[in-house]
Amino acid sequence: MGPTKLIETLFKKYLPSPFTIAVLLTLLTMALALVFTTGTTEKNHFFEILTYWESGVWNNGLLVFAYQMMLILVLGHVLVLSRPIEKLIAKITQYVQDTSTAAVIVILPTLLVAFFNWGLALIFGAILARKVGEHAQAHNIPMNYPLIGACGYAGLMVWHGGISGSAPLKVAESGHLKELMATVSDPGVLAMLPDSISTSTTIFGFGNIVLFSVVVLVMTMLSYFLGKKSNPSSIKLDTYQFKRSAKTDLVGAEKLEYSKIASISFGILVLMGFAVQYLPALRQLNITPNMLNFFMFGLAIVLHGSFKSFLNAVEEAIGDVSGILIQFPLYFGIMGIMAGSGMINQISDFFVAISNETTLPVFTFFSAGLVNIFVPSGGGQWAVQGPLVLESALQLGVPLPKAVLALVYGDQITNMLQPFWALPLLGITKLKAKEILPYTLIFMLVGMVVYIAGLLML
Repeated sequence: MGPTKLIETLFKKYLPSPFTIAVLLTLLTMALALVFTTGTTEKNHFFEILTYWESGVWNNGLLVFAYQMMLILVLGHVLVLSRPIEKLIAKITQYVQDTSTAAVIVILPTLLVAFFNWGLALIFGAILARKVGEHAQAHNIPMNYPLIGACGYAGLMVWHGGISGSAPLKVAESGHLKELMATVSDPGVLAMLPDSISTSTTIFGFGNIVLFSVVVLVMTMLSYFLGKKSNPSSIKLDTYQFKRSAKTDLVGAEKLEYSKIASISFGILVLMGFAVQYLPALRQLNITPNMLNFFMFGLAIVLHGSFKSFLNAVEEAIGDVSGILIQFPLYFGIMGIMAGSGMINQISDFFVAISNETTLPVFTFFSAGLVNIFVPSGGGQWAVQGPLVLESALQLGVPLPKAVLALVYGDQITNMLQPFWALPLLGITKLKAKEILPYTLIFMLVGMVVYIAGLLML
């Protein structure tokens, strides 16, 4: 049995659904808190832990965060389903000649789009890969379609360091750091925290931009090489197309639903509001989730050209967020237990004991990659692991932007192994996980080398 087949078998046999994993992690955290921590009141310790859990599940600030992440994914998907993006994808596919050129044509724009928005890149890469496959089929071009599908998924290995990255966006919000750490750290540590960490030092920091550029270059070259070495596969695809409602027998207010003037006018109004509210922060390269979502909301309405088309796209995209909707509160509950019981302090003390200023980012990178296997969500992972990373970094004097990026890189790289976010792509491309896994594993291993070198050198 080959290594990729073995990994696929292990995932199918031993890895439950993401929701089941979240439940099991909740029970495990409760058990660990019972064993390794003591109560702070006369109340039964188990009841204390249940209290910490409930307060975490319904943490208002984190619930807002969950909604922000859901909008990022939905609006990104909605943008891809607009006619301008559809026409752009059609033009791109005309340059396909063989597997190697197709791999570059898919992976390069997907990586670049992923820097802007992960939800946009996830669906853009999937539809682009599908259309490349359809083009190859129609023109009898021999092609390794699974490699093309893997290239369409590669954006998930750079997304968290981009403009829609959960952790960099949240730490850029005023007051988020202190709110996140309020129940975890003592007043002395809280006093060391800045009000925010600007995206100019994380997403738009010199080191992150350099690393992103290197990853784009290396992955583009790697995909071209794999295309040259891979064997063609059979392709049997129907034409994939977003179903738009026909304008038939419109009466009264129904005409407003399809009005191009009404849609574009309102979209421009939203974009004007965006400019008035956010241009000062944008000039300072300080991006927040609300800023990104407000811009994508206005842009999506303009590009769709009618409220009806926009709403149809929302309806198609809304299924993407079911995992976030129901799993995030469980991850927030885990964070509540770890913070309230003091487990976060114990774990951060352990990392401090075995690390120094140089090695802590590398340990953070590997631990984040491991956690991502079980918590396949950058936002959920930040809620659970973020306080550990910040606490350890403060104790060892590691710059907070670097500590955040170490978590970011580790989280995103193992997306090439974790199949959760590949589900939309697999549905669109009609590929199976076992078909793209050999190539995404290669992407992951090469990407790990680049990111670790970057953490040590930059």
